[in-house]
Amino acid sequence: MTGCVILLPIAITFYTTWWFIHFVDGFFSPIYSHLGITTFGLGFITSITFIFLVGVFMSSWLGASLLGLGEWLIRKMPIMSYIYAASKQISAAISPDENSHAFKEVAIVKHPRIGEYALGFITSTVILRKNSGAEELCCVYLPTNHLYLGDIFLINSKDIMRPNLSVREGIEIVISGGMSIPKILTIVDAPSLLSPRVGKFAIPQH
Repeated sequence: MTGCVILLPIAITFYTTWWFIHFVDGFFSPIYSHLGITTFGLGFITSITFIFLVGVFMSSWLGASLLGLGEWLIRKMPIMSYIYAASKQISAAISPDENSHAFKEVAIVKHPRIGEYALGFITSTVILRKNSGAEELCCVYLPTNHLYLGDIFLINSKDIMRPNLSVREGIEIVISGGMSIPKILTIVDAPSLLSPRVGKFAIPQH
């Protein structure tokens, strides 16, 4: 059993890596096979180089313009527009570009009942205007199936606990099933709601 415990993660790592190499290699290897070149790994190297060049090109002004035009065309397609929008939001959430994060902060909320807590991500902030005044609500995404499926809750900012975790650490905790969560979590104080301005929204004073 000790040997299984030690070898299992190593075997899974090598198997996943080998599968990934074969998967990426399959994009360009048929072209080389048609040309009579059967060198294994050449398609993988070509695919990685192609992805890198696409990233460099899209970082330029011309690439960004073409990407914007392509996104505009996709939004006009009935089914593909929904698929593309969902995939882009997930990509933006785990993007290394801090300015493109769809997940703003990691949040801990009381859910589904008293005494139980759930780990989620704050995606946006809204102001709810009522007759009794304005209330700041946070849109919290709670993953229910790894990261790509979950529920959305609008929760009062005062009822949200913000742990000392980065968004990337929160994603790792969700993907690992909680195995990578730190032993001790510290709650960070949230900005005061008494401020006349919260984020981009001005709260009317009464």
